[in-house]
Amino acid sequence: MFLYPPYRYLILLLGAPVHLVVWLVYLYKRRTDSYSSELAKTKLELIASNYKEELRAELKEQLLRKHRFFGQQVSQRELDRQVEKLTEAQFRAAVIERTEQKLQQGQLKRLSFADTFKSLIEHPLFLIVSFIPGLLMYVLLFLYSNPYLKYIFERLVMSVFVIFGVAVIVFTILYLSPFDPAANILGETATNEQIAAFNKMYGLDQSYIVQLWNNIKGIFTFDLGKSFSGNEEITSTIARKFPITLTLAVISLLLAMAIALPIGIVSAVKRNSFFDYTFMFIALVGLSIPNFWQGLIFILTFSIKLHWLPATYSPQNWLSIIMPVVVLGTGLTAAVARMTRSSTLEVINEDYMMTARAKGLSRRQVLLKHAVRNAIIPIITVIGLQFGGMLGGASVTEKVFNISGIGSYIVDKQFIPDIPAIMGGVVYTAITISIVNVVVDILYAFFDPRIRSKLKQY
Repeated sequence: MFLYPPYRYLILLLGAPVHLVVWLVYLYKRRTDSYSSELAKTKLELIASNYKEELRAELKEQLLRKHRFFGQQVSQRELDRQVEKLTEAQFRAAVIERTEQKLQQGQLKRLSFADTFKSLIEHPLFLIVSFIPGLLMYVLLFLYSNPYLKYIFERLVMSVFVIFGVAVIVFTILYLSPFDPAANILGETATNEQIAAFNKMYGLDQSYIVQLWNNIKGIFTFDLGKSFSGNEEITSTIARKFPITLTLAVISLLLAMAIALPIGIVSAVKRNSFFDYTFMFIALVGLSIPNFWQGLIFILTFSIKLHWLPATYSPQNWLSIIMPVVVLGTGLTAAVARMTRSSTLEVINEDYMMTARAKGLSRRQVLLKHAVRNAIIPIITVIGLQFGGMLGGASVTEKVFNISGIGSYIVDKQFIPDIPAIMGGVVYTAITISIVNVVVDILYAFFDPRIRSKLKQY
């Protein structure tokens, strides 16, 4: 990891007190190491052999010839200064070169800071004493000692930057929005004094930087204050509304995978058959139908006409979640089915599939162990992307089925705009999507041995 400057600087920063001690020990040892003694010995040998005087005379002759060639008039004092400067530089280089040659012949090397650190860290007493001041550095070294932990840690760090960027962009857009929360909530009859008092109460009269910092701090401390409208605790409200949206998305995801993966595999195996055309036609229809229209048709058919399912969601009635799950998962099911079919088709005719069949493996073994396993990476990518889209787009489904989730909450607050409530809803959703993407990245390494091999080499 020391080959990469960002990590090297981070290690130096996190373990600054420990590195200061190591640096002092390094300077002390360097004075008495074999390189220093050999360097002094070589220097004396070269001086005793009159090498330096010969070098000075040679350089003086070269400078005189150069000045005569260019027609330059140089005083004796300036000439002596130039000769002395060049002599010292070349003599020092010659001493270092001969010293290193001697060390190489004796299989010795110059003491480095890394060697000093390594020798100290192997000492139990130094490790115990430096554990507290260098805790963060040791944690980072531990994470980077394992390629898989390093991979996960890097993805988490990237997610933190993504979340921070989302928070800044969302707040900036809301800050520049032409909507005035005070005017929208207090109404057209509100006086300037009442609007000013409202802005002061919620900190809207402060600068952009102060408001941004307060909102980001509130997000990471789970204290976003009270909503502009309703006087409710924002964090508690989000904690109450987010689980139903997440539950809806997860059940839709599981349902989509349970349906789409077998359909995609069967379509690939039975390419251009009746099943293939039928399944892909249904998938194309599922991708084309808008969610809100599908939800309305479901309500009209299964609730109003057939009276099979309730039209709106109720936590006490598990039947009420069926239609929202189907509506939300339709697009994902269609996308995963089509991607499974195309990915399986790409690998099903590869040479290694023929080799697997030639070894006597059954058709099912060839499909599950070789075809699907190698085709799963793009499918995982689609599932990860679509899951983020489901969380972000759940507001439409929630509105249609009257579900009090995070999506409909953000939509309701957007028209005020209730900045802390929107920030909390959007950023906490972004955090969930980032975690899902981290899981997707981990699954890449789990399913693809080529990625695992690259991780070990990185």
